[in-house]
Amino acid sequence: MIRFSILFFSFLFTIFSFAQTKKALNITRTDDPPKIDGLLNEAIWLDANIATDFTQFRPNIGVEFPDSERTEVMVTYDDDAIYFGAYLYDDPDKIMSQVTKRDNFGQNDFFMIVLNPNNDAQNNTIFIVQNSGSQADAIATLNNEDYGWNAVWKSAVKMHDDGWSVEIKIPYRALRFANEPIQTWGIQFQREVRRERARYSWNPIDPTTGSSFLYHGELTGLTNLKPPVRLNLYPFISGVGTSFDGQSETDINFGLDVKYGITDNFTLDATLVPDFSQVGFDRLTLNLGPFEQTFNEQRQFFKEGVDLFNKGNLFFSRRVGNAPITAPELNDNEKFVNYPQALKVLNAVKISGRTKNGLGIGIFNAITEKTDVRILDTLSGNSRTVVAEPFSNYNILVIDQQFNNNSSVSIINTNVSRKGNFRDANVTGLLMDVSNKRNTYNIYGQVKMSKVNLSNNTSTGYSSFFAARKIHGNFRYSFDHSFADKNYDINDLGLIRRNNYNNIGIDASYQTFKPSKELNNYRINAYLNYRQLAEPNVFTGTNLGIEFRATSTSLNSFGFDLNFEPGKQFDYFESRQEEKYFIYENAVFVGAWISSNYNKTFAYDIRSNISTLFENGRDLFKYRISVSPRMRVNEHFLLDYDFRFDYNNGSRGYATSENDESIFGERKRVIISNSLSANYNFNPLHVLSLTLRKYWDTVTYDKTLFTLQDNGRLTKSSGYTVNSVENNPNINYSTWNLDLSYSWEMAPGSFLTALYRNQLFNRDQNADISFSDNLNLLFNQPIQHTFSLKLQYFIDYGSIKSVFRKKRDS
Repeated sequence: MIRFSILFFSFLFTIFSFAQTKKALNITRTDDPPKIDGLLNEAIWLDANIATDFTQFRPNIGVEFPDSERTEVMVTYDDDAIYFGAYLYDDPDKIMSQVTKRDNFGQNDFFMIVLNPNNDAQNNTIFIVQNSGSQADAIATLNNEDYGWNAVWKSAVKMHDDGWSVEIKIPYRALRFANEPIQTWGIQFQREVRRERARYSWNPIDPTTGSSFLYHGELTGLTNLKPPVRLNLYPFISGVGTSFDGQSETDINFGLDVKYGITDNFTLDATLVPDFSQVGFDRLTLNLGPFEQTFNEQRQFFKEGVDLFNKGNLFFSRRVGNAPITAPELNDNEKFVNYPQALKVLNAVKISGRTKNGLGIGIFNAITEKTDVRILDTLSGNSRTVVAEPFSNYNILVIDQQFNNNSSVSIINTNVSRKGNFRDANVTGLLMDVSNKRNTYNIYGQVKMSKVNLSNNTSTGYSSFFAARKIHGNFRYSFDHSFADKNYDINDLGLIRRNNYNNIGIDASYQTFKPSKELNNYRINAYLNYRQLAEPNVFTGTNLGIEFRATSTSLNSFGFDLNFEPGKQFDYFESRQEEKYFIYENAVFVGAWISSNYNKTFAYDIRSNISTLFENGRDLFKYRISVSPRMRVNEHFLLDYDFRFDYNNGSRGYATSENDESIFGERKRVIISNSLSANYNFNPLHVLSLTLRKYWDTVTYDKTLFTLQDNGRLTKSSGYTVNSVENNPNINYSTWNLDLSYSWEMAPGSFLTALYRNQLFNRDQNADISFSDNLNLLFNQPIQHTFSLKLQYFIDYGSIKSVFRKKRDS
């Protein structure tokens, strides 16, 4: 305990300065901005200061470009935008090229600009141009890169006999900066040489210590910049046609998304009339576990610019507009008719930004419509309508203060209010992420409280997390403790799959940063976890393991992992009954994978694992293999295929319930999944995509089922068999999805998107069915067809204003 206290206070109070190299590039204003055509032939480029002498930081550190492959960057600005010109010398026969859609990285070289107008080493805006002409952009903080964020800016690329050149125009509307007469921005330039997977930077980066954000240079010479009125409008119109089981619907939607700069550093994002008609189907799988199944967010508004709101992991955006959180009570012989799986989002607003002094503020608000459900009495045939979810408001407030170029403290509050006598919820979290100035040690902590107001009582719960870490050098280690009591519940607006835990973890790792003769890098990590319940404070299990991953000098990656759960493990959740646990013993998992060099025309990923138990009376064998070949047919056409086969024989788990008693079974489970993705990019503005997926999952239980004893062991019960229980637990589950889309960026920030989707779904008890019979059965089910056409146009208030000004002046 004494040693731990000493270590803790050394983390917190170490104040040695962090030394780094910091280049500066002085630029001048222009009255004759360059034409963005990729040709660096304007006078401003001939007279500009040049940023050069790039050095490598991955896979090697400090290696310089030869003169024949040097990089030269020039920068200028005017009242409307900042401009970049770069010449990247190289042998054009060696340069790789693959046309991709926006924010996708193919087998391309690229040039990256990292701007930090606040020069705070923590909040960056990234702009990337690939040699194919494709763009990417992101908002980046120390712990996140948000490529869901999209700005409207201009770039052009030209290929030459001795390399390639790029010109970029970034309007000030895409940036947030203070209204100050003289400004110094943080800046970094990076260049990727894809054939070597080598990354170079203008200001040298040391990846062994601290974030790359700390190694920015400075951009000087910026004077009398006036932040523009940042008002961008995205009006849209969409037409949707759906067909399912003989019924068809058509709908035309008009809407508007808005981005408005409230101040120099704060922005309002609003979707005033939301339209999520082009959101794809979820990749459904069969869930046999006791915890909620969730899927990734696909709605653009909820994916973009949410880093502040994700503090403390209290915001799970799929809650907004998801199915009702609690179902209305049913009387005997009643059932729901078309129970709603989604709620209509009426509007949503985000306000976020950060001051020059590092104070970040985020406000989120969304409203969903009242939703009714019809309940049918199966005996009388009468029906009644009740409220499944009332008019509801979802709100988040975040305050985050950054300091020391690497640390922050935050407070976040989430609140869900439902009209009437319905469930309300409130969660508050206090967070800290503190590193010393040398960026060698870090402490991270969270304290959170949840409060749920039910119709007849109030439930208050608590959670905490603490971690202390060494974050520099080859050898690193960490200690963490996590806690949540039985009442901790954030699932109205957040996501927690389980509560009631009191866990300790220890990690240690060794990683390399310089290539050896055979390997570019490798990392080996070992860990130990000790788990308990919070209430009562009893042991539930422990596990230890090791992970290894490496990349060879031939750019093939591979690795393995081993996990062992020694002795008895006490699962308090599989039974679905309070305080009843299920025991299993000595679980072992071994996995390995290889990913070949994606630079080659044909590449592949192979992953496999095996797991079993060393337990008397058990004969468990599980394995999984997935094979994912990919073919780059040419620079426009890419094919990806994924095959997965899971075999699980002898596992035991919850099967059904009978007379308020949990019934377990021993089962065989087989999963076969096939996915095909094809992308044809005519150019960066025209993209055609096709995705197919077929998922099939069967679960077959042994005839005789088990009852769970009070000592956590199972005993066979002649009274319960697969055929005697009310609900036969055998499962035959299959899905099919097809997704065909075409996207055209008809003008900067403006898109026309056409798509066709279909979906099939089947679930029954025919677990012994063959693959061909299952396929026939699936395609005999009603198929859902969706056709959609959406036009979204980008309107910049500043551009409209300048047009009218020019007309007035003329």
